[in-house]
Amino acid sequence: MNTLTDYSHQTIRTPKNFDEAAENILHSISELLDINTLFIAKNDKCTNEIIKVVNEKDTLLSVGDSLPFEETYCKVSVDHGKDVLIIPDITQSELTRHLAVTEKLGSGSFVGVPIYYEDGRNYGTICGLDTKPFQLSERHKRMFQTMSSLLSYVLELDEANKQIEDLSAPLVPITKGVAILPIIGSIDMNRAERIMELTLVKSQGLSLDHILIDLSGITHMNDEVVTYLMRIVNLMDLVGVHPIVTGIRPDIAMQAIRSQVDMDNFQVESNLESALSEIGFELHRKEKI
Repeated sequence: MNTLTDYSHQTIRTPKNFDEAAENILHSISELLDINTLFIAKNDKCTNEIIKVVNEKDTLLSVGDSLPFEETYCKVSVDHGKDVLIIPDITQSELTRHLAVTEKLGSGSFVGVPIYYEDGRNYGTICGLDTKPFQLSERHKRMFQTMSSLLSYVLELDEANKQIEDLSAPLVPITKGVAILPIIGSIDMNRAERIMELTLVKSQGLSLDHILIDLSGITHMNDEVVTYLMRIVNLMDLVGVHPIVTGIRPDIAMQAIRSQVDMDNFQVESNLESALSEIGFELHRKEKI
């Protein structure tokens, strides 16, 4: 078995999100500790669901397994608080011996520590489970605590990124059945996918007839992203929402040509004022007194 010193020299790929971070952390811990099953569970205070798991030999848990939260070791860990909980013998501990999962396993050890959001809400737990007893040192406990803190940090980054994405592609209703989608900033494939998902959901929720997609605020995107953004236009048309594209700068037009996007298939206007006029709106400027 490797030591904790080995851990500091391992090369871990920088995770892009919580899902990747959880996967990396479980595999890293499994290389250091002789514990059959390491897992991360998420709970909503009613149901506890396994979202990531590594089984070395025996398959004790699988992704998607769920139980009522009250009947799980994760609940015991959360009730214990922010410190790492170690139960050397699950059949003898007052905390676990009465649980149905203990009867099913028959014997073993458990370690767990909660994962929290920054505001104190519990997300879930990172845990280890084995039908054979295992011993953990203070350094191992600190490792679990550090990994929990790292996952909490990544959770907050994910939440912040989602908020930024929402703000950078807000769907702005201007009257019944009409909204503007101003796309702002640098666009990569991940953001383009997110924009498409949000636009589809929000447009249906607002019962839109027309959507004005303004590209004038885009600072950077590649040819592949241009093609993907044009799929948003086609998708809107398919679900019965009339799309009008505005703010296509010369560089975006050139990218569209390179990507073989047929811009004759959708309505293009030079600016939002022109697009609004096309669907029956008139701009009246109030005279200064």
